Amino acid sequence: MDMFIDGAWTATASGATRDVRNPATGAVIDTVPWGTADDADRALQAAAAALTRWRKVPVEERARLQHRAAEAMRAASGEIGRLLCLELGRPLKGAVAEVRRAADLLDVYAEEGVRIHGELRQSTLPGEKVLVSREPVGVVVAITPFNYPINLLVFKLGAALIAGCTVVAKPADDTPLSTLALAGVLHEAGIPAGVFNVVTGRGSEIGSALIGHRIPRKIAFTGGTEAGKKIAALAAQTMKRVTLELGGQCPAIVRADADLDVAARAIVNHAFANSGQFCYRVNRVYAQRAIYEPLLARLAEHAGRLTVGDGFAEDVAMGPLVNEKIFANAYAQIVDAEAKGARILTGGRRLTGGAFDLGFFLPATIVADADHGMKVMREETFGPVLGVMPYDSDLEAIERANDTPYGLAGFVFSGDVGIALTMADAIEAGSVWINDIHRSRHDVPFGGVKESGIGREKGRYGVEAYLEYKTTYLTYRGVLA
Repeated sequence: MDMFIDGAWTATASGATRDVRNPATGAVIDTVPWGTADDADRALQAAAAALTRWRKVPVEERARLQHRAAEAMRAASGEIGRLLCLELGRPLKGAVAEVRRAADLLDVYAEEGVRIHGELRQSTLPGEKVLVSREPVGVVVAITPFNYPINLLVFKLGAALIAGCTVVAKPADDTPLSTLALAGVLHEAGIPAGVFNVVTGRGSEIGSALIGHRIPRKIAFTGGTEAGKKIAALAAQTMKRVTLELGGQCPAIVRADADLDVAARAIVNHAFANSGQFCYRVNRVYAQRAIYEPLLARLAEHAGRLTVGDGFAEDVAMGPLVNEKIFANAYAQIVDAEAKGARILTGGRRLTGGAFDLGFFLPATIVADADHGMKVMREETFGPVLGVMPYDSDLEAIERANDTPYGLAGFVFSGDVGIALTMADAIEAGSVWINDIHRSRHDVPFGGVKESGIGREKGRYGVEAYLEYKTTYLTYRGVLA
């Protein structure tokens, strides 16, 4: 599959390609161009040319096109979801659901776009008006990770397009096919040539070329914190705007008065979704000592029911990890915890034998008796490993929860809503869930504090990140006859 530039499928001039493999089997699915700085320039030039036209399209028309694009995504969700299952390994049902959920976000952004408004400031001077308007920031570079390649792209794409910006996207090396397929679908749905472009290649080459180029005015990135810091530093050389949604090491606090059945189910479902490969998953649990062992038993019971296998198989809850690096990081945390005295209640070892030998399969792993000297309680895991430790006082739980450079999400379970809300206020995070865990809504802001990022995505908050203010001073004269 080629890159998508200016409404056409395009190979790299160098002719270099990279294989895309199925992480469940190791089989080559397809190849994509291994693009260069020249390809980055071509895509950005196309986006810049399209910007002059797209920004002038009335927002109502942009919204109409975006709604049509969302419908096209739903119609193609089976096709795109199949590619996503192949390149990521996530169970097919979840892959299709990601595409459809991303289409819903396109619709939300379209509705928010038609509510963009400016201001007419009151003036004490006769013959003067001051207008405050909103304008698109310009060409946007969207750099996305492997774990939710469609949804996390639409976090950026939907907001940028309705704001009047054009986009060049660079998907992750492991999962480019679903993003390329999406580009074709949106173009067929009526998104004009050059408005949405997709290039593929190594981040250190084509990614850096995109960020350092003179054309784009904003970089939107989801990924690791260290990569985000490098992107921010490079973007600062030309004062580009940035939205950075970075790493997480998210805590859950379970008090003795919580409903343990609800807490265990919610924590396991969230911690091990997508094989633990997402940033705001529950990474570590602090359980009040009185209910520590009962909660561990419930967590282990729920985790033990999660089946692992090829994403195309029936009734599979978890697929493989996407590559050896991700697997090695998760497994290193298990080894570290065991060496320091932790108990492994479930999982803990790579699955082998038969089809398991072809991919990086790791079952849901519960690490009991963890502490802050262990990597699982301090470093982002990005895999199906969950650390659990006891605590005695509420103040201790909050101190532990905040003892991290990250601040993306937190979770509290308690029968006392007043205490739960007080804990939520004290947790340093961009989002906090109380007494259950569900998907983040499309109409409220999502993002982190501390080293978990800069800016917010989704809803009107996401659209505003792609707009600039302009102030116009008007002096006029008129004579009434």
